[in-house]
Amino acid sequence: MSQNSTLTLSLANEEATVELGKKLASSIVSGAVFYMHGDLGAGKTTTTRGIVQGLGHTGNVKSPTYTLVEPYELPEKSVYHFDLYRLGDPEELEFMGIRDYFAADAVCIVEWPEKGQGFIPEPDIDIYLAYDGDARKVTLKAHNERGLQVLLTIGSYA
Repeated sequence: MSQNSTLTLSLANEEATVELGKKLASSIVSGAVFYMHGDLGAGKTTTTRGIVQGLGHTGNVKSPTYTLVEPYELPEKSVYHFDLYRLGDPEELEFMGIRDYFAADAVCIVEWPEKGQGFIPEPDIDIYLAYDGDARKVTLKAHNERGLQVLLTIGSYA
């Protein structure tokens, strides 16, 4: 991975967080796997809303805290939003057929990925959201060529 595999941005408000998600969506060529990290309320679901809306969804985007996964079947892409916060045992993911969701052309967004460690594939990009006063600081870290291409596109917006 090159030295340009990490990008840090400041997000002034919720609108900027959604906009980042839309920029991420517009940079996806085939599929992508995003891991979302951050405290409760840091902007993980807000960023996800931007991604899902940026890919063409017009309805509500909610966190699937109790269902573990919220599917969005869009004309161009299959998008799966996972929230593993309440996952009791990572083996539960095997029973729900977790590997079937991670097709090469699917967009998978995983909140609280550490709870599924060993049962979910590695991400293309880790997204770390942190409080910065009333704003948010976001750090995006690419782990492969597909993730790096997304970062290069996002970097051109920054």
